[in-house]
Amino acid sequence: MNRMLELEEAQRRILSVIKPLETVETTVIEAAGRVLAEPIESSVNLPPFDNSAMDGYAVIADDLKSASATTPVPLRLIGKVAAGAVFRGEVSRGTCVRLFTGSPIPAGADSVIMQEDTHWEESDPEVVQFLDRVKPWENIRIQGEDVRRGVLIAKVGARLSFGKISLLAGTGREVIRVFRQPIVGLIATGSELCEAGQSLKPGQIYESNRAGLSVVVSMIGAVPKIYPIVEDTPPATEFMLRQSLQECDVVITSGGVSVGEFDYVKSAFQKLGGNLDFWRVAVRPGKPFVFGQLKEKCLFGLPGNPVSAFVTYLLLARPALLRMQGASDLQLRKQPGVLRENMNNRGDRRHFARVVIDELGEVRSAGLQGSHALSSLSVANGLVDVPPRTELHSGETVAAMRWD
Repeated sequence: MNRMLELEEAQRRILSVIKPLETVETTVIEAAGRVLAEPIESSVNLPPFDNSAMDGYAVIADDLKSASATTPVPLRLIGKVAAGAVFRGEVSRGTCVRLFTGSPIPAGADSVIMQEDTHWEESDPEVVQFLDRVKPWENIRIQGEDVRRGVLIAKVGARLSFGKISLLAGTGREVIRVFRQPIVGLIATGSELCEAGQSLKPGQIYESNRAGLSVVVSMIGAVPKIYPIVEDTPPATEFMLRQSLQECDVVITSGGVSVGEFDYVKSAFQKLGGNLDFWRVAVRPGKPFVFGQLKEKCLFGLPGNPVSAFVTYLLLARPALLRMQGASDLQLRKQPGVLRENMNNRGDRRHFARVVIDELGEVRSAGLQGSHALSSLSVANGLVDVPPRTELHSGETVAAMRWD
């Protein structure tokens, strides 16, 4: 247990024991950010019928092969079709039908010409003058050109984004089966911690980890549950762990996991019957780390320093929370960028440096890299993995790990 683990081994050991939670039904409208637990095939074609891509006229393209602004071609107007209506007749040579965007294409027509390429005289309302040619099937949305009925449109493990929700709704799906969202208890330990809004006493600091972690937990679809600050005593630590483990699927603590005299999280968890897997990982910031299990519940013990807590959450707890939701993509998104300054890691652990990567793909340090530094964390939007005893040089291409 005391051996320092490489990051990938720690990730593997955690994920090897994490299983997706049970599945539940929800409506498509309420499923944003959830993870799909069933494959879904389209029950309809999209579009469900040939329809007009714009306001204009349904015609036979061959009728307009000689049309131009100087030699307009007249066609007899035989009807008008609004979106949602159907024209019961048929377009024949020398005729046209007025259409609007989304109107079904009348039988006999093979193209749509936009209304800007036509002219209509009020004195002769039954005739439309056409000022341009059109190709067969131009400006027509063909039945099934977007989605064919029976095609797989969403896989198990897919996170339901705006696009997926729109597609499911557009194919008429109302209810779907998704994985349950884990409830994640957030606990901060430390007698030096003070709640926001209260006056600081000598030696105290405001607690920030629960607030920050609740944001990133929510971002991936889990449900945060914030508990009061726990003072550094064995009874208080054991009491809060017992309560949170009863109420939540996962408990994430910050602080109290190192080897100090007042670090009680590990011993309290074991007293409750929990098993600890490991508690040191070869990363900076964030070497002290606890992963444990109590029956089907999990404990992630993060370091107390805010940057250490954030980084270890991203690297070790976040993938597990995604796995619990049945997600297929567990890792942070990587964005390539070009360093605009040197980055040096003289230590023997990988350093996950906070960086800012801009819209041009240029990567710079977010500022002070200490594990206590909230100012740099507040502006960072990525991490760069700097190997031990390595200097990355300005101009090199790196992969910034994004959490947004």
